[in-house]
Amino acid sequence: MEQRNDPRALGRVLLSMAIFGTIGLFRRLIDLPSSFIAFARGVIGAAFILLLLAVRRRRFQWETMRGYWPRVLLSGALLGFNWIMMFEAYRFTTVSVATLCYYMAPVLVVLLSPALLRERMSPRRMLFMALAVLGMLLVSGVLGSRIQGARGVALSLAAAGLYAAIVLMNKTVRGVPGLDKTLVQMLACAVVLLPYVLLTEPVASLAFTPQAVALLLVVGVVHTGVTYALYFSSMDGLRAQTVALASYIDPVVAVAVSALFLHEQMTALQWVGAALVLLATMAGEVLPERGTKA
Repeated sequence: MEQRNDPRALGRVLLSMAIFGTIGLFRRLIDLPSSFIAFARGVIGAAFILLLLAVRRRRFQWETMRGYWPRVLLSGALLGFNWIMMFEAYRFTTVSVATLCYYMAPVLVVLLSPALLRERMSPRRMLFMALAVLGMLLVSGVLGSRIQGARGVALSLAAAGLYAAIVLMNKTVRGVPGLDKTLVQMLACAVVLLPYVLLTEPVASLAFTPQAVALLLVVGVVHTGVTYALYFSSMDGLRAQTVALASYIDPVVAVAVSALFLHEQMTALQWVGAALVLLATMAGEVLPERGTKA
């Protein structure tokens, strides 16, 4: 019997994706280095999840992590540098362009899955991947008159590559509760980024204004702790296709925030590219292969 979507679970996942879509705006408003923001996000997010586990009176399930520690710790370290690259991308190009280029990550996962996970690459998926790549080229400006914010485009694509690696690693980690895995990844992220921040940033001279501290707390608690908790708590009540479809709320909100609050504009070619990226990756994730059930 086909699983029915729980309306409350659907509301949670939609809210989490909408919150994710606003993180570019908050990064623009925090006058601190991207590496420090990523480090603080890991620390605050981990602290929130620890508090959440304590409130729920649920212990960390150590036994489920057996054999998976190296992969989970490495994916946590990559997550930290993924955040740094994405936060830097927001500085050098528009929030909408950075977010849409970042949505090449699902395409990279599909491209690498046959070699790394031995998953079949169908002609249909290859077509969707090609359309998404074409869309990304239009969004980035490569096929237009010039690239706007080339450094930001490159950083967001690099972040997409790191996120694809994290997704592929997590696909091999089975039976570990989502919050437990995320807690370990955030702690690993903070541990790896601490020496990086100390070696590359003049921490003692950073300006911790009340606004910067308040926004850091919002990013750490709301955009990290709360959103991950909402996202993982919705998984059991939704079909996989519904979760995949809901993820596209993120770039839609990011584009709206970019236009409404940051007054960033996109050309007609970029809008066409955005539509190709979203539709191609969405179709590749939620449409069943021929001969299989949805």
